[in-house]
Amino acid sequence: MISAYWLEKRKPYWDRLEQLVTSTGRNNVRSLAHPEITELALLYRQVASDLARVREDPTGGELARYLNDLLGRAHNLVYMGRRAGPAGILRFYAVEYPQLFRRTFPNVLAAFLLFLVGAVGGFLVSLARPGFAAYLLGPKMIETIDRHQMWTQSIVTIKPLASSAIMTNNLIVCFTTFAMGITAGLGTVWLLVLNGLLFGVVNAACWNGGLLRSLWTFVAPHGVLELPAIFIAGGAGLVLARGLLFPGELPRGVSLARAGALSVKMLLGTIPLLLVAGLMEGFVSPSDLPPAVKFSVSAILGVALVFYLARRTPSPEHGP
Repeated sequence: MISAYWLEKRKPYWDRLEQLVTSTGRNNVRSLAHPEITELALLYRQVASDLARVREDPTGGELARYLNDLLGRAHNLVYMGRRAGPAGILRFYAVEYPQLFRRTFPNVLAAFLLFLVGAVGGFLVSLARPGFAAYLLGPKMIETIDRHQMWTQSIVTIKPLASSAIMTNNLIVCFTTFAMGITAGLGTVWLLVLNGLLFGVVNAACWNGGLLRSLWTFVAPHGVLELPAIFIAGGAGLVLARGLLFPGELPRGVSLARAGALSVKMLLGTIPLLLVAGLMEGFVSPSDLPPAVKFSVSAILGVALVFYLARRTPSPEHGP
């Protein structure tokens, strides 16, 4: 039973949040000073916690509806923020995204480990049972490998079209891996393990066919960006699943909305990676450049990516 003392103590916070929400009008958070934006975010979390407590009281139905409506209005402000112009987009990728990546790195690492489990399992099973690779890859691809030929040479003759198709396919894979987080993470886990499994099987088939060096000469220029993009998308899916499964003191809908906003930002960071990876896979990976050049390109891109994600950036001046 909620006491009158608790209501009296918490009501000023609700009134203050409503005052901030009302004062913004149609200007979103642009009309608020930076301290007020910080206060808005803090009050939002506090009122969400209050709503969770009110819902436990059978007599708190009317109050729960009021707080839920207030949180809904505040949510649009907290997560909509300001309209992103060119400067805002540049700041997001240059300053905010490296911070976001480091904050969510445990989820990205978990996605990588799931992929790795699938890859190691697929590699070992394919070495022990060659028929397993033929079953997954199909007889045509296995015959190509048995002839000591790479199936990737067809890309060379249609580079622009191939690059466009590759970009589209990679975007679909990443977006699907992320979106399947809504299945409590089961779909995300499945796709990560499955993609890892196929990667391991291809490596095992090329190992048996004496084409492992050729495979990695092809994979290196684009894989150094494409694979991290998949891991980040997988991590975003796991963040979404965690918001759904473990809301803590927040209402599940609010927790899911917060996790969704965070995971979408994670996913946005994969778009530049996939665009560059698609260009590499369409023009550089299948080319006749010496292997040393391709591995050098891979090393340069990999070092640049690590430097970008690991470098310390100043904290954003605005936003909750």
